[in-house]
Amino acid sequence: MTPDQLDDHANAPSVTHTWRTRSLLHAARPYLLASPFVLILTLFLILPVMAIVVISFWRYSSFVMTPDFVWDNYKIVFSETYLRTFLNTFRYALIVWCLTLVIAFPISYFLAFEIRSNRMRTALFLLCTVPFLTSNLIRNIAWIPFLGRHGLLNSGLLAIGLITEPIEIFLYSDVSIILSMVHIYTLFMVAPIFNTMVRIDHNLIEAARDLGASQWRILREVIMPLSSTGVMIGTIFVVSMVLGDFATVSIMGGGQRASAGLAIRKMIASLQYPTAAAMAVVLLIVTLLFVSVLMSFVDVKKEL
Repeated sequence: MTPDQLDDHANAPSVTHTWRTRSLLHAARPYLLASPFVLILTLFLILPVMAIVVISFWRYSSFVMTPDFVWDNYKIVFSETYLRTFLNTFRYALIVWCLTLVIAFPISYFLAFEIRSNRMRTALFLLCTVPFLTSNLIRNIAWIPFLGRHGLLNSGLLAIGLITEPIEIFLYSDVSIILSMVHIYTLFMVAPIFNTMVRIDHNLIEAARDLGASQWRILREVIMPLSSTGVMIGTIFVVSMVLGDFATVSIMGGGQRASAGLAIRKMIASLQYPTAAAMAVVLLIVTLLFVSVLMSFVDVKKEL
């Protein structure tokens, strides 16, 4: 064996080791890139949720929490009083979802199919976002002078003679809560539906029109099925936020209406952390089940 062959034979293990190292680094590159996001997700989502679950089983008495594993907090959550609170919350979510969908679908259709200019379409969509320049609390409070007993609405109805005395149902009631929630969350339904509609190929609509389909049939058999992804995403946004909303119920309900989010807030204010944690866990499970059911109807990842 020549000296050059001896050197190559000696360097062969080193070359093989270097090649294996590079292969491992190449294979691990996606995991290394994702590791910061996994760390953030773990610190700010997974660990807090795990802490809430653990605390929900602790014993609580006289403003003192004791680490334990008891079901007392969940028994309180599933009592008749709080079950009614959950049902009231689901009722808000269902009504707000229906109203936001009824409002958002025509708006999205108008922006996607009736407005031909992309610049005008973008300008009108941005116009819908103007209320978001202020906080939700300010928008809630802004309804009070309008809906109050001596507010603008009652004053206007009295002026034109439709009523003889102020109507009190407009404020601090389910009507005011639902109205404010629809005002706040409609855009979260408009945005995904509009984003889905604007991507529909107009040639499909023209083909259906050439085949003699009426405008209603085109809407029912072409546009609505192709917009289902946006509807599902908007539904997830709206329902999830309504289930956890407590500020709107507190302000617009005047302390006379209840919701799961508001109940959790009051429990925390009275230092009943284990019971609040148990109620939060139940609300989280319900929300996740709801999202899972919607995901089973439409493959959002594939559609997007």
